[in-house]
Amino acid sequence: MTTGTMEPRMELEQNLHLYRQMVKIRAFEEQVHELYKSAKMPGLAHLYVGEEAVAVGVCEALRKDDLITSTHRGHGHCLAKGASVNRMFAELLGKEPGYCRGKGGSMHIADPETGNLGANAIVGGSAGIATGAALSARMRGTDQVVVCFFGDGALGQGVLYETMNMAALWKLPVIYVCENNMYGEYTPGSETIAGEILSRAKAFGIHAEAVDGQDVQAVNGTMRRLVERARRGEGPAFLECKTYRYYGHHVGDVNREYRTREEEKEWMTEHDPLQTLAGRLTKDGLVDDAVFERILTDVKAEIDSGVQFALAAPYPEPDEVDQDVYA
Repeated sequence: MTTGTMEPRMELEQNLHLYRQMVKIRAFEEQVHELYKSAKMPGLAHLYVGEEAVAVGVCEALRKDDLITSTHRGHGHCLAKGASVNRMFAELLGKEPGYCRGKGGSMHIADPETGNLGANAIVGGSAGIATGAALSARMRGTDQVVVCFFGDGALGQGVLYETMNMAALWKLPVIYVCENNMYGEYTPGSETIAGEILSRAKAFGIHAEAVDGQDVQAVNGTMRRLVERARRGEGPAFLECKTYRYYGHHVGDVNREYRTREEEKEWMTEHDPLQTLAGRLTKDGLVDDAVFERILTDVKAEIDSGVQFALAAPYPEPDEVDQDVYA
């Protein structure tokens, strides 16, 4: 995130904010993993560990009234857009204070107050929602921008191309963010994706770019340009973020026989988004290790408090089981 004109102290504070947001997401997800292993959390979760720079870099380029749609691996998107740790944990544990009163669970968290139109368990399922929201913004005469997060597995879903075609024709303010973590569930993208990913968007006349999804500054800087472009009425964009999930497809995918431990180690040691940003700030002499340690301590306290809140929270009353359920 470099502007060339920003006051140095302000730029440092913004970079530390990016770091803190990524730390929060990682700590949240690590705690989710522990809740699953200790049988306190019902169902599965798809952890976002390793991909934090994408959610944070993208969402920090948005205003609160800008909108996002998420995916089954959506905890990072929710937190980056401003969701409460307490209510997130409550939802995962099926408790009443959760965002969906405990009925949505890991894959259906939504928070309209912060502009999060919701996660979606259907691969590519939110493409229509995001594009429709962008059409709504256009018709209402606002300058809101909508971001549609999806994984590389969604590149095999027709709804993505139908909606991108409409967005291009109508020059809608929507940005399609492809989180390319190299695997669609258990299958390498090399076995499922033909040709170049960006060429698919360019075929519709959509402006398309790729960025290192492990570099939060690069993601944020690129996204700011694309957001301003959409806000000016110049139409949709497509951003491929090359990233990597450290854990399996979900918390039950332990063996990960479809990829090697050597590959995982390389990504975790050479391309970790937290280490990349921290190392850059330290190398530049802007901060020392004590700053990062304080951030880690503060975030751990927030996460621990959120878990205790959720564990102590009540379950919804049985008689509301059919309330707010539409399908």
